[in-house]
This record gives sequence, C-alpha cells and structure tokens, in this order.
Amino acid sequence: MLKRELVSEVTEQLDGYYKQDIAQAVDIILENITQALTEGRRVEIRGFGSFSVRTRKPRTTKNPKTGKMMDIPARKTLHFTMSKSLKEVLIEE
Repeated sequence: MLKRELVSEVTEQLDGYYKQDIAQAVDIILENITQALTEGRRVEIRGFGSFSVRTRKPRTTKNPKTGKMMDIPARKTLHFTMSKSLKEVLIEE
C-alpha cells in the first residue's frame, strides 16, 4: 500500500474531511514517528506493533564477486515487532 492509497482509504472512511487534510495528518504522524526513532525512543502502536532502533555490530565479510574481504562498520537498523492481535489475524489468513 502506498501513502496516497492510505490517504484515499482514510478519506473514504471519514466523511467531511478533505484529502489534503488527511494527507497532512499522515505526514505529521510519520514525522513524529521518525523523530522518536532518531532520538532512540521506541514507538508502540497498540494493536499493530512496535518499532525500535537496533545497532548492528561491525563485521568482516567476503565480497562474493571478487572474493576480497571487506569490513562493514556498525550501523543502525529498524526493528518491527508485530502485536499479538496482528499476528493472530495474519495467521488466520
């Protein structure tokens, strides 16, 4: 689902709101989630799941194309844990 599809779905479900207002609300929500994650905070949306930032350790790996050893530095990654209710819905399908 694309952001514009999400905005369209929400606009259809909420009568009396303009698409541009819903789009602005979605942008504000996403900006706040991004800000919280960049600050290292955990974001939990009850009934959906939680987002957190994890740090991957630096490692050495082999380039499969050249066979040369490469050092990969530590980096941050996004981790998502789905809620129990979402997990149950996905398992039923």
